[in-house]
Amino acid sequence: MQVVTSQARVRQGPHLPVLSHAGVRITHVDWQQTKNSPAHHTEEYVSVELVVRRGQSFFLTLNFSRVLDSEETIIFTVETGPQASETLRTKAVFQTAEVEEGDGWTVTKEAQTGNSMTVRLSSPPGAAIGRYQLSARASSRRKHSNRKLGEFILLFNPWCPEDDVFLDSEEERQEYVLNDSGIIFRGVEKFIRAQGWNYGQFEEDILNICLSILDQSPSHKDNPATDVSHRHDPVYVTRIISAMVNSNNDRGVVQGQWQGEYGRGTSPLHWRGSVAILQKWFKGKYKPVKYGQCWVFAGVMCTVLRCLGIATRVVSNFNSAHDTDRNLSVDKYVDSFGRTLEELTEDSMWNFHVWNESWFARRDLGSSYDGWQVLDATPQEESEGVFQCGPASVTAIREGDVHLAHDGPFVFAEVNADYITWLWHEDESRERVYSDTKKIGRCISTKAVGSDSRVDITSLYKYPEGSRKERQVYRKAMKKLLSVEPSGRKSRIRRASRRALWRDDLLEAPTSITGKFKVLEPPILGHDLKLALSLANLTSRAQQVQVNLSGATILYTRRPVAEILRESHTVKLGPREEKTIPITISYSEYKEDLTEDKKIQLAAMCFVTKGEKLLVEKDITLEDFITIKVLGPAMVGEAVTVEVMVINPLSESVKDCVLMVEGSGLLKGQLSIDVPSLQPRERALVQFSITPSRSGPRQLQVDLVSPHFPDVKGFVIMHVAPAK
Repeated sequence: MQVVTSQARVRQGPHLPVLSHAGVRITHVDWQQTKNSPAHHTEEYVSVELVVRRGQSFFLTLNFSRVLDSEETIIFTVETGPQASETLRTKAVFQTAEVEEGDGWTVTKEAQTGNSMTVRLSSPPGAAIGRYQLSARASSRRKHSNRKLGEFILLFNPWCPEDDVFLDSEEERQEYVLNDSGIIFRGVEKFIRAQGWNYGQFEEDILNICLSILDQSPSHKDNPATDVSHRHDPVYVTRIISAMVNSNNDRGVVQGQWQGEYGRGTSPLHWRGSVAILQKWFKGKYKPVKYGQCWVFAGVMCTVLRCLGIATRVVSNFNSAHDTDRNLSVDKYVDSFGRTLEELTEDSMWNFHVWNESWFARRDLGSSYDGWQVLDATPQEESEGVFQCGPASVTAIREGDVHLAHDGPFVFAEVNADYITWLWHEDESRERVYSDTKKIGRCISTKAVGSDSRVDITSLYKYPEGSRKERQVYRKAMKKLLSVEPSGRKSRIRRASRRALWRDDLLEAPTSITGKFKVLEPPILGHDLKLALSLANLTSRAQQVQVNLSGATILYTRRPVAEILRESHTVKLGPREEKTIPITISYSEYKEDLTEDKKIQLAAMCFVTKGEKLLVEKDITLEDFITIKVLGPAMVGEAVTVEVMVINPLSESVKDCVLMVEGSGLLKGQLSIDVPSLQPRERALVQFSITPSRSGPRQLQVDLVSPHFPDVKGFVIMHVAPAK
């Protein structure tokens, strides 16, 4: 048989399907893609099949070999997944009617002229998402087998008020569902940088790949029919995706690597978007792609969830806690130079950590917890035996309801834990030298709706630091934490109960001196670093201070890579006197050990008379420079020139540099452009042309990639006019 349509997968054969007595045949199926797709906001998908959203009707026109009798109706069957069944709600059988009835799948006859009938199919707003087969037969006293009409894909529907993922703002739907590019914020709290990311959820094969991620999950392998039946629930689907985006327990998409060694793989900072990663995973027969770090996991998960129809955004938390023992405290151990003792330090505070939020209802928790839900695909801690995290209601985190599903304690600690530094003595005793109840969970950021601005959403996660309400929530969370049974961690929880009693004691005791690192010149990649440690005597008596300085290149997780500074000074401070110790770190001292994160950490352990101690720390991100200009108006189908200014940041000549260019709707795949050899500190202009294929605001990413220094990343938003 053959159904004549370019819009569906159909059974091939020499004969058209017989649907009824008297030899009626379907001679053509029109899936009305040009009408259905815009109505369902799916016209951007590059898909052979029709793509529609649940809870919303779509139209088909069927042509028959003869006029149907007035009493004849067409019985349709939709089914998704293996062993589809009406009991599991993965199959439905329904017939043409004059009016829509019931809360399941329905079909109504819209028009009938001669041999042609147009029907309106409607799916329930709680239908499982995925690929469906549609088949039909004529009503008849004689039994007729179903004939396949083709396949279509059903997605979540944020435009449908009855759908659990409904989002009541068109501006937000445009941003969080339909925008195929975005910004991820990285850096340090005092120097936040924007990085472009190409989500590319509408690119070729991406929708198929996202559906195959669900099919590759252990849940699907174990019990495919039941797994598919749960795909109506955004809580279930997002939790599966959070596990499948990392490769720790399954054949997931991305393999993490935080050691700074990326041989036989791609450095996390070399990725400019999700498309290349997802395509590589799919073409490699589900072999994990090397390598990712938190922003890569979050970027990929944002692509997958937007593609499936769930409003999703990327969120960056600065000074993010990784609390391994659930005591709401990040305990760091240092030596007499302020250097981190990694063998003792299990917890960590990352310069930043990136996760996702998705918007949907929480029928499992109650309507007060609807809205934004935290999801984190970065493999940090196991949850129910799997490296997955969320969905955790942002409201529940703010209110301290950490006992609610899923993974509240871990997310609460990421934004609320206390930060304590202990000096470890040779006799294995420890002494608290720094504590801060406000340091963790700062500048929680996401991209603004409709612009490239950074929006601070810290207030969605917690009440103002130090406020009475914030303290109440902290105590409530600690109380609930102690009542939650943390599998395999009973001994450590006892320690937490002791800590809960003295959080108020963590407020810093008054000190007799203060210290601060000052940056004297902008810290630029390839240049010497000029800094100073400023010490001030707060008392009216003279004091002598022993200062042990250390510096190290670090990863963004603040894990030290290599020591680049170690020196000691004795400073005499008169009453109320302030002095500075100049510090210079030459480029030659840090260039070999600088990671692609471009971060350096300084520490000063100050020993004052009478046993008082002061620890001063500063994390520095080195700056770089690239500018991108679009020369002239951009229009679909018309070539436009782009000019990029690059700078060799080094005091030595470099060659073998390339520009890597990417942007959904602007060029297919990635463009690689050789950059001529650059003299020391030389600026150079490089021009190339691109031909946009889609209109609207489009993000063009341009990275300067060199074997001699870390990537220099830039992006620009182009406004592309429709073709004339």
